[in-house]
Amino acid sequence: MAAEAGWLEPEAAAPEDAAGEVVDAVDGEPGDPHLLLGNRLNLHLYPRGCHRLLHLCAQRAPQLLEVEFLQLSGHEDPRLLEATLAQVPASLQHLRSLVLRGGQQQDVLGACSRGFLTTLPAGLSDLARLAHLDLSFNSLETLPACVPQIRGLSTLLLSYNCLSELPDSLGALPSLSFLSVSHNCLRTLPPALGSLSALQRLDLSENLLDTLPPEIGDLSSLTELNLASNQLQGLPISLVPSGLAHLPLLARLDLRDNQLRDVPPELLDAPFVRLQGNPLGKALPASHSAPETPVTREMPRLFLNSDLDSFLVTPQGCLVTLACGVRLRFPAGATTDPVNIHYRLRLPEPRLVPLGPHDALLSAVLELRPHGVAFQQEVGLWLLFVPPRARRCREVVVRTLSDDSWSDLETHLEEEAPKRLWAHCQVPHFSCFLVVSRPVSNTCLVPPEGTLLCSSGHPGVKVTFPPGATDEPRRIRMQVVHMAGRELRALLEEPGAAASPLLCLSQRGTSSFLQPVTVQLPLPPGVTGLSLDRTCLHLLYWAPPASAWDDITAQVALEITHLYARFRVTHFSWYWLWHTTKSCVQGLARKAWERLRLHQVNLIALQRRRDPEQVLLQCLPRRKVDATLQRLLDRYRGPEPSDTVEMIEGEKFFAAFEKGIDVDADRPDCVEGRICFVFYSHLKNLKEVYVTTALDRRAQAVRGQVSFYRGAVSEEVPEEAAAARQRKGADPLWMATLPIKLPRLRGSQGPEQGRGASLSLAPLNLGDAETGFLTQSNLLNVAGRLGTDWPAVALHLGMPYRELQRIRHEFRDDLDGQIRCMLFSWAERQAGQPGAVGLLVQALEQSDRLDIAEEVRAILELGRQKYKDSIQRASLAPRDLAPPEPSASQSPESAQA
Repeated sequence: MAAEAGWLEPEAAAPEDAAGEVVDAVDGEPGDPHLLLGNRLNLHLYPRGCHRLLHLCAQRAPQLLEVEFLQLSGHEDPRLLEATLAQVPASLQHLRSLVLRGGQQQDVLGACSRGFLTTLPAGLSDLARLAHLDLSFNSLETLPACVPQIRGLSTLLLSYNCLSELPDSLGALPSLSFLSVSHNCLRTLPPALGSLSALQRLDLSENLLDTLPPEIGDLSSLTELNLASNQLQGLPISLVPSGLAHLPLLARLDLRDNQLRDVPPELLDAPFVRLQGNPLGKALPASHSAPETPVTREMPRLFLNSDLDSFLVTPQGCLVTLACGVRLRFPAGATTDPVNIHYRLRLPEPRLVPLGPHDALLSAVLELRPHGVAFQQEVGLWLLFVPPRARRCREVVVRTLSDDSWSDLETHLEEEAPKRLWAHCQVPHFSCFLVVSRPVSNTCLVPPEGTLLCSSGHPGVKVTFPPGATDEPRRIRMQVVHMAGRELRALLEEPGAAASPLLCLSQRGTSSFLQPVTVQLPLPPGVTGLSLDRTCLHLLYWAPPASAWDDITAQVALEITHLYARFRVTHFSWYWLWHTTKSCVQGLARKAWERLRLHQVNLIALQRRRDPEQVLLQCLPRRKVDATLQRLLDRYRGPEPSDTVEMIEGEKFFAAFEKGIDVDADRPDCVEGRICFVFYSHLKNLKEVYVTTALDRRAQAVRGQVSFYRGAVSEEVPEEAAAARQRKGADPLWMATLPIKLPRLRGSQGPEQGRGASLSLAPLNLGDAETGFLTQSNLLNVAGRLGTDWPAVALHLGMPYRELQRIRHEFRDDLDGQIRCMLFSWAERQAGQPGAVGLLVQALEQSDRLDIAEEVRAILELGRQKYKDSIQRASLAPRDLAPPEPSASQSPESAQA
């Protein structure tokens, strides 16, 4: 996989001679063959890239006159980088594209770090042919003076810097067609911006703009204007319907996540305008503010996209909205010094998520670092979740990790829409957070004078603490779980079976009370004290981790009234009142207890209509099956869902492919062809996989199956058919088996012709250092799986429909040739362009090929990690990240090792 991903192994780095100089790879001596490819000089991934370029310039290599594309890393030493760039105008006179991006390096948490570039030498203005300049992910606070003097610039990328303003001289670029200044600190725009008559795309998202100059309406060539995630409270006359006539080519206007409260009705209905996230018609944006403190313009607002995983908090405070559906409010004075906050959204798993017997998980796990950091004031946290269907006698709480134990925070719910709720809490420190639905919890502090604790969900449940029960205040918690009588009778097949609400009492500490406390439980439904047969009434007690319920009726004096039963206890755990004619009630209670914790689910295996090898696996609660199948009916088809399966919240299970079918993927959750799942009733339990078979499908269709099993992935998976297993009765491991049918291959061409020898594919690396690379082998793998979805992917990649028609005509009756021609022709045009791999992943997702998109991400992550490890093993890390010098006690040999 590492070789396919195209990442450097230690031995692939450019060698150095005895003097420490880099061997010239341009002259054909042993070196890196990818250093100079045609007219491209790629030095952004190589350590000491500036030294390499200076060495080439000193040798006056004739190949440098052919270089049109140069990439350098922004993480080089600033003075060395400036000295190197000073040599560029004289040595690379035909340069058309200069990329000086940062972001290639990552910190210990995996966040991309900014480059050190703060200025540019004045001599770069002599690059008369320069049309593309990329300074993204650096530390620019002002635009270098030489940039507006490069009159041939058509693309200028300044994203992810620290720019607070743009100079008026920027309007002197007559050929500029694309300007990106997103993720900066811009508060105003210069009026001279309207002089950019050739500007077609302008990206000003993720800044601090609250107003726009009216001159923006002079950009008559503008087709895309992105103003998302700013602080705009109004629009200039040039952006309202009466002024849009001055922008006749405008096809996209993005105004999401601003402070717009009133816009013309024509903009609300315009298909090219995006206004989501604005408080339209509201006095204050409640979703972006804390209830107790109104939003002030002095407090910065940050909107982070999925490319960032860190942000800076200053003593001024800020309001932060993360792409994963999380909001944070840092009040002014929360920190005395700037603090860099890192975040990530982790997938829930049993060892990480602490769920009680009747809890339900409503969100993924949010991790905020640094762990345990203390703030001067409490920080507000809002977590978005989908509310559970059953909310009677249940509550939603935010649970956090503190000192290796989980605790619940005081949580308030804020409703944004019928199916969108925010769980709001105040966090004293940073750690892991998640949203949980649980039975209503009532707590009280029991003083030595005694008190009464009542259940808010079941008024008949009470606990009385007499005076003297404790000699110091003690915190008590009560939870009550209800079980429907009809469900109990159907489960036990006994018409007279009934049970009271299930009571759980817990306390801090293990010491018992000095005096017994009195518990009141309602009698089971249908039972009254006047007609009660006391021989049928049982009081059951269960203390974890015991596996059985104990019948303590004979040990406790039950006081029976018309509606209630009262008894005194000293131990705090679970209590349950039963009415049954069965002689042994412990086994019945255990059966009912397990049913309370189970969810009725169905297992689904659907195949994509246009590509049957793409299989969607899902585990759904029974009530969601019909709606889900109806939604997927136009894209997927397959067998009916499995029979009802009962599963516990957080239970681990896996899907195994049998009868010659296997998973064609290197997935982190796949072990020997078996896909691991963890079931959570309110989260998506969905996997999209690509299956294959070693059998010859040219002659006949292949019928296989996927079986679902409980527990961990085992070494041996049963191979017998589903019908045979059903005849044997219930199996504690096997849950269901669904068929998978791969149709016969169309056409008679053999495997040697499947790849198409008529198309010549040039070696390439698609992507950049920030997003990763895909090699020719990776692209061939993607092409082999697209199938008839390739036109949709091509259109989402931005290819014109006329070119699609040409490819179809050129490769008539050759689907594989069409796919590879489309993909590689697009990739060759994107070579060296930033964000190319991200564009491919986005196009796959928009074409509903999530399976391929997920595997591309896995390849990129594996390649990035392997490249990072290889750099560290070869001691090729930059000087500022190099390991410390060996101590005096270390030998030179050990230091070299």
